[in-house]
Amino acid sequence: MYKLLLRPLLFLFDPEKVHYFTFSLIKITSSIPGFSALFRRLYLVNNKKLERTLFGLTFRNPVGLAAGFDKNAVLYNELANFGFGFIEIGTVTPKGQIGNLKKRLFRLKEDKGIINRMGFNNEGLEAAIVQLKKNKGKLIIGGNIGKNTNTAPEDYTKDYLECFNGLHPYVDYFVLNVSCPNVDSHAKLNDKDYLEELIGTVQQANKAFEKQKPILLKIAPDLNDNQLDEIVALVQDTKLDGVIASNTSVDRKDLKASESRLNAIGNGGLSGQPIKNKSTRVIKYLADKSNKAFPIIGVGGIHSKKDALEKLNAGADLVQIYTGFIYEGPQLIKDINNALLNN
Repeated sequence: MYKLLLRPLLFLFDPEKVHYFTFSLIKITSSIPGFSALFRRLYLVNNKKLERTLFGLTFRNPVGLAAGFDKNAVLYNELANFGFGFIEIGTVTPKGQIGNLKKRLFRLKEDKGIINRMGFNNEGLEAAIVQLKKNKGKLIIGGNIGKNTNTAPEDYTKDYLECFNGLHPYVDYFVLNVSCPNVDSHAKLNDKDYLEELIGTVQQANKAFEKQKPILLKIAPDLNDNQLDEIVALVQDTKLDGVIASNTSVDRKDLKASESRLNAIGNGGLSGQPIKNKSTRVIKYLADKSNKAFPIIGVGGIHSKKDALEKLNAGADLVQIYTGFIYEGPQLIKDINNALLNN
């Protein structure tokens, strides 16, 4: 129904406007008595065999929603009814910010992809906390955190710490987003020495809490083998809890979209089917190189149960979807979970 009726209609309109319209639609329908139960009956696969235990957390199934969809933690309770095993909110920054100038979100329909340069638009830490206090405990929630665009380099760590300390009571794990291509002045975040400092500082803050939360690093899909070797060493040296592979790509090779169309869009991070193989390669390289020494959450180009199984077979422990959710609808979550039961 979604792909035949709803998606063609939604895809007639501006992607960002559709995003907020969809939020309102899900909110309204979920508030109607019986609809949340209907969504769970349609899409939720309840089976103990799907449970995965990772870094001390038990996920009801291994299919999550990637960060960027529910930036401000306003829809996670309703989205839980579509069958996700976990949802990652954010990216959250200390202060709210409007992000980059519009238009900043573009569909590549023929490629089943999206290009975005949103720029960490979000309502800020305090707004996220207000929403997270409404958590009904349906599933695991991750907190993806970053820095404000205008923050001076010497204060980057302070931004991450503020978000980490503020969200700590309300999320189950953290993701340090250091690889988004859509935020200016990010070069320092790719420096190995700085990453060691950032991770160490956040880990020290974690120890101050009675219950520590897992901390993961989200990396780019465009890293070469030498850079991936550095990531493996970094994770092992800092005893980081895991890696999310991967973020969006700046690569534009082999797209069906015309060069004129891509030039008109301009810069931004590419997600969806075009980066499927790239992200799977990163997952396999990390898993093989480290001999599966740390957990990996695989994300990038998952539009079918086959795509998800490829990620898991390459070495991912869990998977996340985002662009695939937009193109394929909630049936994708159910298809992946059923395929895992039959695999």
